[in-house]
Amino acid sequence: MSYNLLKGKKGIIFGALDANSIAWKTAERVHEEGGEFVLTNAPIAMRMGQINDLANKTNAQIIAADATSIDDLQNLVEKSMEILGGKIDFVLHSIGMSVNVRKGRAYTDQKYDWTQKGTDVSAMSFHKMMSVLYKNDAMNPWGSIVALTYMAAQRVFPDYNDMADNKAYLESIARSFGYFFGRDKNVRVNTISQSPTPTTAGQGVKGFDGFIAYAEKMSPLGNATALDCANYTVSLFSDLTKRVTMQNLFNDGGFSNMGVSEAVMDKFTE
Repeated sequence: MSYNLLKGKKGIIFGALDANSIAWKTAERVHEEGGEFVLTNAPIAMRMGQINDLANKTNAQIIAADATSIDDLQNLVEKSMEILGGKIDFVLHSIGMSVNVRKGRAYTDQKYDWTQKGTDVSAMSFHKMMSVLYKNDAMNPWGSIVALTYMAAQRVFPDYNDMADNKAYLESIARSFGYFFGRDKNVRVNTISQSPTPTTAGQGVKGFDGFIAYAEKMSPLGNATALDCANYTVSLFSDLTKRVTMQNLFNDGGFSNMGVSEAVMDKFTE
């Protein structure tokens, strides 16, 4: 069901890979709500995914960009404003990667050049992206920037490895840059802490099926799906949330406020 919440709004969506990704679902929902956007991802990710199918479905253009490169981001912002015919109303940062996780290195035995690469992709890219938007005065007043995070930023999930540190840094960037973007440009910056979601990237984490099963049993409303996250993101892009900024917003079925659930206790007392 569409409410035209984003009619006339224009933006950039980072990170759509395939139909399992939250960015993909968000792009579909933004399109349904009347928003226009440019899709972007790193060249290697674009080769691995099906972003062209999404672009055709949503009448979007694609601009390849390495989100760790200031030059690429500058080109992306300039070309996006040309394509969209003006300043930007919304941006989704849905990017995360850990080489240590991919290579099976334990948190206590990281290869630090891999750690640095993961931090640059997963968190520093958010700062770089906002810096380019800020310096180019590319956002319309009351625009909205959203990044996706996970609760491992606050609690220990051992197999989430150095991605937990990356997400904690990402959330801090949202608060700090959110202050300056709000004060100077009237732009909102928030993060959504999503339930574990079976995306292509998420499934690369060791024990991910266990994350999902445990969270499902802990959460009174069950895990939030990728579509749930897309809908929440649409609400943050809309004018209905104009005073919400610098927040880490949990979209997790209640998991973040649970100590234990009967379903989990029953499992341990079988």
